[in-house]
Amino acid sequence: MRLHVSSAALIAALVLSGCMTAAEAPAAPEAAPAVDSQLWEDLSILAADDMEGRGPSTPGGEKARAYIVSRFEEMGIAAPAMGRLQPFQATTRRGAVVNGVNVLGVIPGTRRGDRYIVVTAHYDHVGIADGQIHNGADDNASGVATMLALAADLKRQAPEHSVIFVAFDAEESGLLGAKHFVEAPPVPLESIALNLNFDMTARAETDGKLWVTGTYQHPTFRPLLEGIAPVGGISLAFGKDTPEDTGANNWVEASDHGAFFRANVPFLYLGVEFHQDYHKPTDDVDRVQPAVFQSSTTLAIRSFRALDAGLSR
Repeated sequence: MRLHVSSAALIAALVLSGCMTAAEAPAAPEAAPAVDSQLWEDLSILAADDMEGRGPSTPGGEKARAYIVSRFEEMGIAAPAMGRLQPFQATTRRGAVVNGVNVLGVIPGTRRGDRYIVVTAHYDHVGIADGQIHNGADDNASGVATMLALAADLKRQAPEHSVIFVAFDAEESGLLGAKHFVEAPPVPLESIALNLNFDMTARAETDGKLWVTGTYQHPTFRPLLEGIAPVGGISLAFGKDTPEDTGANNWVEASDHGAFFRANVPFLYLGVEFHQDYHKPTDDVDRVQPAVFQSSTTLAIRSFRALDAGLSR
C-alpha cells in the first residue's frame, strides 16, 4: 500500500517523532528571486556587439576591461598593492604572442585578513571568427557579471576572509591570464585558502544544475555547500572531477581554476553544463533566461558565504 503523504508533511512527522532532527531535514527549495537589474546590465553590456567578442589584444577586449575597472571603482573596491591591472605577455600553444591584462580588486576580511579567497572569472572570449561576432554571453560575460554581483554583496556585508577578485584575460588562449597570476601573485600562494572560479553561470536550464567541480580533490569543501537549498529550480550539483570523468566531462582543468590546481592551490569551479550555443555566434543575451541566471548567481553568492564562514574553522 502506498501512503499519499506530502514530502513536507512526512519530514515534519519525522522531525516530531525524533527520527530526524530539524538540522537533518533537507532545506526546502526556494522560488526564483527578483532579477537584479545591475546583474542583467553587466551581462548585457559585456556581451554587446560593440565589445566585438572581447578577444585578447583587441579594442573589444580593451573596452570590456575598462568597463570592469569602472564597475570596481564605482563599488569602491580597492586595487591591491600591485595595482588594478596586471599586464602580461604569453605565447599560445600555436606560437601566437598574446598581450593580455588581468583586472584586480580586493576587499579586506574581518576575521582572517591574512588568508585570501581568490574569486575569478575570465572576461575574454574568441572575438570575431569567420566574420561573425562571438559575444560569449554565457562564456563568460555571465561569470564576470556573477563575480561583480558577489563583489557588491561583499561591499554590503564584509567577508571573513580577505577576497581578491580577478577578471582574467586570455582564458580562451590557454588559461594564460590565470597562469601568469599564479606565477606572479599579489600575495604568497600559501596564503590563498581557495580559488573560486566562475565560468558560464547563466544557462543552467540545460539540466537545472550549477555544477561544483573540485570537491573530489578537496572533500572538506563539500559539506559546507551541501546544505544550500535549490533556488528557482536550480540546484548545486557535485562532480566532473573524478578519475572516472573523462574527456570533455572532466572539468578539473577546463577553465582558469586549472592554473591553481596545477600550482596546488585549493580550488572550486562553478559553471553550467555545455549547451547548443557554446562557442558559437549564437551565444547571445537573448538566449539567457533572466530568472535562471539570477537563481544561479544567488546560488554562487550563497556558496561563497558558506565557504567563507566554514574555511579555517
